[in-house]
Amino acid sequence: MSLALNDPQGRQFRYLRLSVTDVCNYRCAYCLPQGYKKCQTSQELTLSEIARLLRAFSVLSFKKLRLTGGEPTLRDDLPEIIREASSSGFQVGLTTNGYRLAQKVRRLKESGLSLLNVSLDSMSPQRFKMVTGKDELTNLQRDLDEALTLGFERIKINTVLLKGLNDDEFPKFLEYVKQRPITLRFIELMPTEQNKEFFHQHHTRSDLFVKELKSQGWKENSKDANSGPATEYSHEEFLGKIGFISPYAENFCAQCNRLRVSARGDLRLCLFGKGEVSLRDYLQDDESLKELVGFIQNTLHLKPVSHSLHEGDYGDMRTLSTYGG
Repeated sequence: MSLALNDPQGRQFRYLRLSVTDVCNYRCAYCLPQGYKKCQTSQELTLSEIARLLRAFSVLSFKKLRLTGGEPTLRDDLPEIIREASSSGFQVGLTTNGYRLAQKVRRLKESGLSLLNVSLDSMSPQRFKMVTGKDELTNLQRDLDEALTLGFERIKINTVLLKGLNDDEFPKFLEYVKQRPITLRFIELMPTEQNKEFFHQHHTRSDLFVKELKSQGWKENSKDANSGPATEYSHEEFLGKIGFISPYAENFCAQCNRLRVSARGDLRLCLFGKGEVSLRDYLQDDESLKELVGFIQNTLHLKPVSHSLHEGDYGDMRTLSTYGG
């Protein structure tokens, strides 16, 4: 039996973002500028624990799953996780930095992956290396073109808008999607405990870019119930689309439809809220399914109406790598 999961504001939740690892092999300036440093003592969720977690969210009518990290492709059993999720009825997406993507993506697609999101923060090799710590832009662009031949349902590029680092590359990004059926999404830089100074130096609002896009004849697309927070635009002369994720926009949280679970089984109700609750005790045997479903239902009343980024409050979010954004 399927149940609907609604919060006190009437928002229905059907989209789960599951981090499968905290580990990352990049040193992105806005996330992990010093690189990954292990600070957790407990282990990541096992494949069997993930299977039980997905079973509970399936009972709660969740249809879409996005696997994140850290860098999720660093988990050796990622194909098995995707296969488990796909066989449980989820539309499975993956967010990755795209490192050595061509070596992995075909097997992931064969395992049931249908949605692919890849981070790409600059069209300049020098700037790409400056932001990510990796001299990988040429390889990434080549691998993306190969991934386009594999028949994914959707491929998206995630680009964090960075004042003084990539905000002048807007025309280059538009040109990139002109002949490629890719949705390129500009994401406003978001503050965390570890990137305060970087945020103040490089945050820029998306409003001006939206205005420029509209002046060039791009039209806003309608959303469906399972869509994420991006507002997307199309142009009749472009194969690709452009999107914006603007957490400071008015009513950004009104259509929230997602929950997040960390690599260690902690449920986080709001990315920029405070605290999380552990689900791990309910993931140790199949007999705890009903209790797990009930616990998730009872916890949802704690979800805030909105984040408080406008007041300079980012909750207790230390780094975006913990939940994959």
